Amino acid sequence: MMAITDWPEGERPREKLLQQGVGVLSDAELLAIFLRVGVTGKSAVDLARDLLARFGNLNGIFSATLHDISQVNGMGTSKYAQLQAIFEMSRRALKEEMQSRDVLSSPQQVRDYLCLRLGNLTREVFMVLFLDAQNRVLAQEELFSGTLTQTSVYPREVVKRALHHNAASVIFAHNHPSGLAQQSRADELLTSALKQALALVDIRVLDHFVVAGNNTLSFAERGLL
Repeated sequence: MMAITDWPEGERPREKLLQQGVGVLSDAELLAIFLRVGVTGKSAVDLARDLLARFGNLNGIFSATLHDISQVNGMGTSKYAQLQAIFEMSRRALKEEMQSRDVLSSPQQVRDYLCLRLGNLTREVFMVLFLDAQNRVLAQEELFSGTLTQTSVYPREVVKRALHHNAASVIFAHNHPSGLAQQSRADELLTSALKQALALVDIRVLDHFVVAGNNTLSFAERGLL
């Protein structure tokens, strides 16, 4: 097995990044730079490919438990801690960016953040992004978890938290652990009830996202608001 140091320089992930930019690297090559070294008989890129094959994608790797990560030869507590640190830095960087600019000017950024935050949770969670008059994120809160219906998500609590943050508008998001990014009738009824409750205190609902893994559905884009 040829080590990465024996590859042509232009094909080594780190050198490739420095010469051509980070955007040209595959997920496996990015992971290989993080891993730095492989294991006996496998380069760092081979180990990265094993991780991607086992966990499905980068989100799956970041969301894996310490026990699951440790089942992969060459991975352990130290690498798990480093992965979690990278994941959290990514989420915080996206959150900071949303707090500094109009989220409606970069909807993909909102989708990316929600996928990082909710995409691989095993329980259903209802999140609210509270926005100011310039559509910048003031705060984000996970308000409810479990099976989400009109009877388990309380409009009064959503209104109370929106007023607490002095929000001008909100964006809702919840995940579907089943993996299907599709709204249900219950989702539509819940959104309508929340929109009506918030309208009474002059707070707009800008969107409601359904998140499933790396996929999202926007109520606003579907004309459901």
